[in-house]
Amino acid sequence: MRSLQQPLTPFGMQLWAWLFPVTYLIHIAEEYFATGGYSAYLYRLRGVQLSNTRFLVAQTVGVVLIIAAVIIARQLRFTGVMIVILGATVLVNALTHIITSSVDQSYGPGLLSSILIWLPLGVASLIRFYPLVKRRKYWMGLAIGIVINIIVAVFTLRGGKL
Repeated sequence: MRSLQQPLTPFGMQLWAWLFPVTYLIHIAEEYFATGGYSAYLYRLRGVQLSNTRFLVAQTVGVVLIIAAVIIARQLRFTGVMIVILGATVLVNALTHIITSSVDQSYGPGLLSSILIWLPLGVASLIRFYPLVKRRKYWMGLAIGIVINIIVAVFTLRGGKL
């Protein structure tokens, strides 16, 4: 069995990084199609009007940014740090879905992919890359992932308006 201390091969690291845009597409699909969609859920829960079009545009921008981040991280050789950033981002997003659904005591679009995919991917990423990324960069990556969630939450609660 491979030790957590051992670095991944370059191919293994790239494969891991590409899990984020792929799983993001699954998460978006659940949010868009499940029980009337995330826009309807957000309106019912918070009274925030976020059109389906604005939701899809924002999610498309998110996918493009994640793909660009994975490519740029590879080119500039900071894939490990990028995986920490993306791991923190998906973990916090998953926790937000889980907490919101628990408080509301109902299913919220994105909950299943959060529990089944993003929670394990986020936790596994943060654990696996902890010994592989320098401490300062690790904690910086974790902080960036949290800040990304705060920015997305503010944007979402403003109805997708800047």
